[in-house]
Amino acid sequence: MTAHHFDISGAGLGLRRSLLGTLAETTPADIAFMEVAPENWIGVGGRLGKQFRAYTERFPFVCHGLSLSIGSRDPLNEDLLRSVKQFMGDHDIRGYSEHLSYCSDDGQLYDLLPIPFTEQAAHYVAERIMRAQDILGERIAIENASYYCAPGAEMSESDFIKLVLEKADCSLLLDINNIIVNSVNHRYDANEFLRSLPLERVAYSHIAGHYHEAEDLRVDTHGAPVEDSAWQLLDAFYQLAGPVATLLERDFNIPPRDELMQEVARVRRSQAPYCNAPSPQREEAMRG
Repeated sequence: MTAHHFDISGAGLGLRRSLLGTLAETTPADIAFMEVAPENWIGVGGRLGKQFRAYTERFPFVCHGLSLSIGSRDPLNEDLLRSVKQFMGDHDIRGYSEHLSYCSDDGQLYDLLPIPFTEQAAHYVAERIMRAQDILGERIAIENASYYCAPGAEMSESDFIKLVLEKADCSLLLDINNIIVNSVNHRYDANEFLRSLPLERVAYSHIAGHYHEAEDLRVDTHGAPVEDSAWQLLDAFYQLAGPVATLLERDFNIPPRDELMQEVARVRRSQAPYCNAPSPQREEAMRG
């Protein structure tokens, strides 16, 4: 395992079942790649399975898992990982990612809960990631998660993420919106946080919208347009790391196709100034 970037580029979109008809005439010129949760498609046949196959034959795909529960005390779900490996092979999926969180504790919890920011937890999670990578036969990407409390924290969120990535030798799925949400809720500087991460490990990135519960409380919903603060942070990311593949997430309140495609196009426009930038400049920016 060498390079961290997945074999994708440009601006992507998460494929939801409600979009199967809406995006039927879309081409890779409009959407460079797509992403699905494998749990929603493994074993699906019939009409839906044929529709999905039509997409995976036309577009590069990545998988973003929902239920591996990498930080849980429960045994690692190796059966799920083997099913994911088969699914990825069947559809030529370019990479697999999961959340740096947990969602089970002797049963499914149906929420993504924060792992304590401790050295012990980091080593525990890293061991589980390494086992997952052994089963899949490839490096996976772990996403920086949104969270609303930090129980038992003994280090910063950034230091915890870096320790996990280093110990597991895995990649990072950089979620721009989660940085914005967490920076408001936990009162830190989003740009400083971004610069503290090992951006050379980013496989690809996510961008999405969120909900304003209060002036000092944001909720990660993927149900609203991307806000200016996230677009600005995405631009700062590109300045540091170049035009890394970026996917728009929209899970509900999905707008009409034209409006959705405008946001995908904005990702593409944001990437454009950095497509031919010499890498030494980006390396200098990362050192600076």
